Formats: sequence, structure tokens, C-alpha cells
Amino acid sequence: MNERIGDEMNQGSEKTGSDNLFHLGEFRTLWTAYAQSVLGDQLARVALSLLVFERTDSPGWTAATYALTTLPALLSGVLLSGLADRFPRRTVMISCDLVRMVLVGLMALPGMPLPLLAGLLVLAQLAEAPFGAAQGALLPTVLGAQRYERGQRVMQITHQTGQLVGFAGGGLLAAWLGSNLSLGVNALTFLFSAALIRFGVKARPSATADARKPRLGAQVGGAAALIWSDRRLRSLLALGWLAGFVVLPEGLAAPFADEAGGGAYSVGLLLASHPAGMVLGAAVLGRAKVGDEARRRLLGPLAIGANLPLLAYWLDPGVGVAMFLLLVAGVCSAYQITAGATFVLLTPVDRRGQALGLARSGVTAMQGAGVALGGVATELSGSSANTIGASGLLGVLCAIFAAVAWGRARGADAQLIPRRA
Repeated sequence: MNERIGDEMNQGSEKTGSDNLFHLGEFRTLWTAYAQSVLGDQLARVALSLLVFERTDSPGWTAATYALTTLPALLSGVLLSGLADRFPRRTVMISCDLVRMVLVGLMALPGMPLPLLAGLLVLAQLAEAPFGAAQGALLPTVLGAQRYERGQRVMQITHQTGQLVGFAGGGLLAAWLGSNLSLGVNALTFLFSAALIRFGVKARPSATADARKPRLGAQVGGAAALIWSDRRLRSLLALGWLAGFVVLPEGLAAPFADEAGGGAYSVGLLLASHPAGMVLGAAVLGRAKVGDEARRRLLGPLAIGANLPLLAYWLDPGVGVAMFLLLVAGVCSAYQITAGATFVLLTPVDRRGQALGLARSGVTAMQGAGVALGGVATELSGSSANTIGASGLLGVLCAIFAAVAWGRARGADAQLIPRRA
């Protein structure tokens, strides 16, 4: 694996002498495709919610439809992410984009029955995991190990900024265009993404030789065994899954705003605070004059810091204070970029897609379980603030264990962790 990492570092150095990632044509293409897709997806989520609520007048059906935009990724992350290792990654990305274009285009047709609409939505979301796995596994090849973490930071900032823009303007744009036309716009973003990748990304062979391609069950089991057998990957995975605690204030934003005496506008502000903090944290960590190894040493403290502000919810803060707490938690949560980049670089090239799929499915499961359990706890306790505070305490304790595990793994195997040249 060290030779493979060295090859990628040399490859990244040979491609360009500039420190500007956007001087790399392939990265520029991948970023453009990703950025416009994120905005299109945010618009589609708002449009779907409006469409279902208009036709059913049911908050329950509206919430269930919104959940369908994320939950299928849990299944496809385990079962379909391995396609990124079995087939050429560019081909997987283009195929997923074209499949989603057709399915979302059908969803945009006026008068589509709601059961069929839900089925099309599930199918479209199933294609998200193999696309993300292929993109995540391809980036180290495009950028090299030297620039990979910076590339991940740019992608994360783009994602969080897209969420902020979506929260701020998605509703207005969907109301202006109408639900069906908004879905049609999202379908076009997939077509545009497929065209960009087809003509802007080099064709490369699959990561796994044809003679060595394992069966699906063996591929999933092999990736799980790889992660479990490597204490560095195990501890990095634990650090990533801590997102299940930090997401709870998002799931309880509406009831908390009501308890704190805020209006409907305050829900959007609370939802935007954590993504804004992550954008700020990613920018600060990226510009700070510290090396990759220093950022890796900070993973544990920052993971604890991402959960620590939630303890202050026990003091029944107002909306303004809660926004500040979430902003701080978001700044610290930017450690996820370094943790994720290190996880990818430590994973063998021919197994990155499946390993990424398992890791991301775990994050989705933890976030879903965290919000669901938080909702039950709030029903029982009658206080969303106390529930968030308790989640913060549990998150801090788990973060301490994960930080200790990572510190030991990094200390023992520091020579095997990729560094800058």
C-alpha cells in the first residue's frame, strides 16, 4: 500500500506545478458537475415536499417523502458502492447520472400518481451511492495524495454552501418555477453532469482486474473485514460516525425553536448554522499553516469539540445562543474532512469504492437512528433542549473513546500514514 500511495503522490506532482486545484482540468470538471448537482438536489427536495403537501395536505406524507431522499442510500451504500471497484469509475458515474436523469424526468411529469412518484424517487436515490463511491475513489487518482485532502475540503465546502443556498433560496425558486418544472431542472443537472464527466474526465480501466472480480457478498464482506482488521480504519470510521450525535439539533430544530420562543424563520437559521460553521472550519483548517500530520493529531480534540457545545442546551439557550453553539460545533466538525481523506488514502485502491460505501452508509444509519431516538426521547421528556444536551454528553464520551483509539493507532503506525512530500 505504501508503494501505491507513493505512486499517487508522484502522479499528483507530475500533473501540475501549481497549488491551484482548479488548474487541473479533471478536478475542475468533477467540481463543476458536483456543484450544480448539489444545487439541483436541494431544489428537488424542496419541490418534492411542496408537491406532496399540495396534493395530500399531510405533514406526515411530506416528511416521509423527504426521508425517501436519503434513506435508500443506506441500502445502496452497502450493496451497490462496490460497482465503483468492479467497473471503470467514470463509466459508473455517467451511468448513474443518466439513470437519475430519466427517473427524475419521469417524476417531473404532471399528474404522476404519488405511489409511483415515491417508487421512482427510491430508484433514483439508489443510484446516488455508487456515484458518490466512484467519485470519492477517483479523486485521489486525479489529485494525487498530496492534494487529495485539499480537494476533499473544496468538495465539502461546496456541499455545505449548496445546503446554505438551498435553505435560503430553494423554497423561493421552487415556488417561482413550480414543483414539476423544478424537478425537470434537477433532471437536466444530471444530464449536464454526465456530459461534463464524459468529455472532461479521462477514461481509466476498472480498479479490479476482470479475473479477480469477487462476488457481491464476498466484496462487501471483504471490505468490512478490511476495515475491522485495521485499527487505523476502525478508529477513523468511529470518528466519522460521531456525526450521528451532532445531527440531532437539525432533526429537532422546529420543536426547539418553538420552545425557545422563536418564529418559523428561526428554524431555517438554526438549520443553516451548523453548515455555515463547517464551511468556516474547513476554510480555517485549509488555510492554517499546519501540515497533514498536525491536522491528524487534531482529529480527536476536534471530534470532542464538535459535541461539547451541545451540552449548553441544558441551560435552555435562546435561538441566538443556540445558533452560536451550532456554529462552533460546525467549525469543529470540519475534522471530518481530514478523517475521511485519511480513510480513503489508507484503503487499497481496488477496494475504495466498497469501503467508502460502507462508511457512508454507517454515517447515514447513525444520523437516522440519532434523529429517530432523539424524537422519541423528546416525546418522553417533553424538552428538545434536554434531549440535545444529553446527546451532546453521549457524543463527548464516545468521541473521547474514538480519539484515544485513533491516537494509539496513529502513534503505532505513523510511518504508514501518507504524508506530504
